[in-house]
Amino acid sequence: MRRHSPARRATVLAGAAALSLVLAACGGEDGAAESEDGPDTVTFSADNGEIEIPADPERVVATGYAVPVLLEVDAPLVGISEWGRGTALMTEEDLATYEETPKVMGESADSINYDAVAAAEPDVIILGVPLPVLGDVNMERLETIAPVVVLGPGRPDDWKDLGARQSEAAGASEQYAENQEAYEARAAELTDKYADVLEGLDFGHVGSYGDVTAGQFHREFAGSWGTNIATDIGVTYYGEVKDPTDGGSAEVSEYPSIEELPDSLGDADVITYSVQGDGTPVEAVQYVLDSPLWKNLPAVEDGMAVGVRHTEAATYASAMQTLDALDAAFEEAFAEELE
Repeated sequence: MRRHSPARRATVLAGAAALSLVLAACGGEDGAAESEDGPDTVTFSADNGEIEIPADPERVVATGYAVPVLLEVDAPLVGISEWGRGTALMTEEDLATYEETPKVMGESADSINYDAVAAAEPDVIILGVPLPVLGDVNMERLETIAPVVVLGPGRPDDWKDLGARQSEAAGASEQYAENQEAYEARAAELTDKYADVLEGLDFGHVGSYGDVTAGQFHREFAGSWGTNIATDIGVTYYGEVKDPTDGGSAEVSEYPSIEELPDSLGDADVITYSVQGDGTPVEAVQYVLDSPLWKNLPAVEDGMAVGVRHTEAATYASAMQTLDALDAAFEEAFAEELE
């Protein structure tokens, strides 16, 4: 398996930051409809085509993965979907805004309240829902209310690109770029800190979405929910899914039976696993930790099983908490090597 060195990773991060800042500064200028006061509208490239939207929207409705991003960049939100899975990662200020902003949708794409969307009188609607569930949305009805920009994730790590586009559509690129720059500076710092101890180590990861009733656990590879932030500081997650043909998250995670645990993670030097904000595992992870097969894995026997908090972060601002959690976990796991 080809590996990139920590130095190479840092270079890629720096390049991504520069590119993001350029896009943020220039996004939306092409195709702008000019008036005496500047561009009134721009032609925005979205998943649903070229959409004419306000250049500086004043009333934004956001759903799905667009919600946490646009809260963090102080977009002019007048309606949002529920995003309960991310409230634990929100700042007090963002959580207060989240709670007071009218909800026009539940957690799923088929729960849109179209009358509530219309009552919010948005001048742009940003749908951050995964493309496979877009069929649950009545696009024709939404488009009678305001221009609809579809920017949904495919793979779990798509948030790193999507957030920039969602913020641009909401007219909030500047704040997004600042969040990204802060994250990448912190990631580069940790890349340097752990370069020597991580070099040559193969990691595996146990995620939160295993199906206990089916006797399955959640194995995540690079680019998945629980791994995509750790790779930004030099962690190498080895292996790949057996059948990635389904696309999306199926390209970077799979659900083997618990009996396959030794085959799946037996070659890992270190195993990380997702835990909640209070440090406790969810049921699907605890199921793995309680298995006799887990206790016999080489990494576990060597004391190299590491719980990591906040692995579900999907914005640069919230991912800063994940970086801090990784730092704390690695300082304990690699204490001797860091001396």
